[in-house]
Amino acid sequence: MEDCCRHSLLSHLSSLLLLFQLPFAGSAEEFVVIGPSDPIVAMLGGDVMLPCHLSPAMDMENMELRWFRSKFSEAAFIYQNQQEQREEQLAQYAGRTSLVKDFLTQGEAAMRIHKVQAFDNGLYTCLFRKGNFYEEANLELMVAGVGSAPQVHIQGPEEDGIRVMCMASGWFPKPQVQWRALSGEKFLTFSETYAQDAEGLYSVEAALVVRDSSSGNVTCSVLNAILGQEKVMAIFIPEPFFPQTSPWKPAFMVTLTVLTLLIFGAAYYTKREHTAKQQERQEWEKLHRDKEEDQQTKEKVLKDRGDILVLSSLASCVAFQTGGNLFTCLPGERHSCMQIGGRRCSRPCLSLWIQSLHTPTLLFLMKRLV
Repeated sequence: MEDCCRHSLLSHLSSLLLLFQLPFAGSAEEFVVIGPSDPIVAMLGGDVMLPCHLSPAMDMENMELRWFRSKFSEAAFIYQNQQEQREEQLAQYAGRTSLVKDFLTQGEAAMRIHKVQAFDNGLYTCLFRKGNFYEEANLELMVAGVGSAPQVHIQGPEEDGIRVMCMASGWFPKPQVQWRALSGEKFLTFSETYAQDAEGLYSVEAALVVRDSSSGNVTCSVLNAILGQEKVMAIFIPEPFFPQTSPWKPAFMVTLTVLTLLIFGAAYYTKREHTAKQQERQEWEKLHRDKEEDQQTKEKVLKDRGDILVLSSLASCVAFQTGGNLFTCLPGERHSCMQIGGRRCSRPCLSLWIQSLHTPTLLFLMKRLV
């Protein structure tokens, strides 16, 4: 009895182990989508394939396959129900994409882009769906194109040298421009301007000023860094084209500098002298005004007291006023004075206001002046 139970238990354990070893129904539907690890390079105007595959490998004929840009709705190609779907496809890819079906049964699929354009450059996502399960992978497409050969011409003299222009168009992505001398030495200083046309292709203009008349040939090269391809054009610059350098020019520049310094120095000295004289004149005028104001103040005080001495400007008469009475001495009457009530000399007279003089002093002054 015990042996029978033991045998039955061993049988159940063996069955359970076999059950765990069987794959689940759902696990057979799971997969991983794998895309290329390196960017895919495509030439402008050519065709390119963007491949993705499943791991583990399985038949993809009944799956939904989709390649899109940054958004799910920006579809470049859709394969569903074993045929191409165009309703959600971007207009830029209409008629230019197709599915490579050669290895669908082996879990490999690829979208082909025909007549590659600059617009196609960038990141893509491939998404594969089976039922409710899906996986996706990212891949990068790098579009490259070589445009026209550079055109080089002499534009004219500039900054003690010759200005040379280099122009090229139809390149993608933005090309690299380099100028070199005949010896192969690179010119490091030059200007460049880029522009894109409606198709996204680049044109470039690069300007170089050559100052060494012994340079001879200069070369302009335009490089596509992705493809490693470049186009080159050289131009010969005759030495007579360069502006002639006069041996007197350095001496002239030194003389001009010295003259400029002398002019500035003379202007500064003249301005300083003028300022000093102006200040001196202003001080003299102020002193004169102060004296006049002081004299006017004294005259006003004396006038209020009623003491004044009037002298004729022609010495024809001498008159004085004191205590409110007016006296005068006429010519020929050297020691006599007359009181003239309310009258003054008929000629213009100069008034001198005195502060405190009595009659004998006034008579003495009149004798000296008449």
